[in-house]
Amino acid sequence: MKRLLLLVFSTSCFVNAFSQDYLPAEARIRSTVNYLAADKLQGRGTNEKGGRKAAAWVAKQFKKLGLQPANGSSYFQDFTFDRKEHHDIPSRNVIGYLDNGAPRTIVIGAHYDHIGTAHLFDGKYPEGQIHNGADDNASGVAGLLEFIRYFVQNGQKEQFNFLFIAFGGEEMGLQGSKYYVAHPVFPLEKVHFMLNMDMIGRYNAERGIGIGGYASAEEWPEVFKGVEQPGIKFFTDGAGKGPSDHHNFYISGVPVIFLHTGPHDDYHKPTDDADKVEAKEESDVLKLAIQLINNAMKYRELHYVADK
Repeated sequence: MKRLLLLVFSTSCFVNAFSQDYLPAEARIRSTVNYLAADKLQGRGTNEKGGRKAAAWVAKQFKKLGLQPANGSSYFQDFTFDRKEHHDIPSRNVIGYLDNGAPRTIVIGAHYDHIGTAHLFDGKYPEGQIHNGADDNASGVAGLLEFIRYFVQNGQKEQFNFLFIAFGGEEMGLQGSKYYVAHPVFPLEKVHFMLNMDMIGRYNAERGIGIGGYASAEEWPEVFKGVEQPGIKFFTDGAGKGPSDHHNFYISGVPVIFLHTGPHDDYHKPTDDADKVEAKEESDVLKLAIQLINNAMKYRELHYVADK
């Protein structure tokens, strides 16, 4: 009997441990950031080899985690844009879909591009040096992949579909999200809300994480009630507009949430390296965000609030 009880207990522990594998994990976050922010990818610059390689890698992860291609049979949404004297610059968004057969969809996004070797920035940054962009925004892409794992593998069929987007060209003026809202793969009026992650890997315990968009929907104050995560504090900002991809969704009439752990001395410098990302804290930030997403799914529809 004792051996039987021990076996049952051990099996129970194994099942419980296995069932929790879909939760955001420090080791996976670190692995993602290490890959995307390695010198091999040369800073993931727009129209640079490293940027194209990063987009292909993200699409591969989408497929591996079980997302459907969202742009017909492709995970890619290609586009071109102009910036100053540079014309027809090519880039692409990477888009995957989790179809739950629901009438409305939640969009979760993060940009994968960074400054690269700065050849398109006309002397603004040191040209030829690699800007690895570990926090900006390999950390956000790591969060995107952790959310995909959670909502694909958590054993629940949510009452909303999920569209996951890794945006290109963000550093060049929010180009990927600008193109997406002009050419959405699903109607924007069917979007429940958009959650954006940009620089979520340098948690500062004194500051806490800032969450923008708090005033972009009537229901957000209720959604935020009771949300807490050990070791993580947060503060809210009402603005739906801002210098990242959620901005284009907000001005297109979509409620937004924006996660950002704050500025630091390595911002847009070659020193934004992988070893400075706080992967454990990022995993806890993502667990807090999952609570917000789950609370928001209790509402059939969120009511957009325009900027006053």
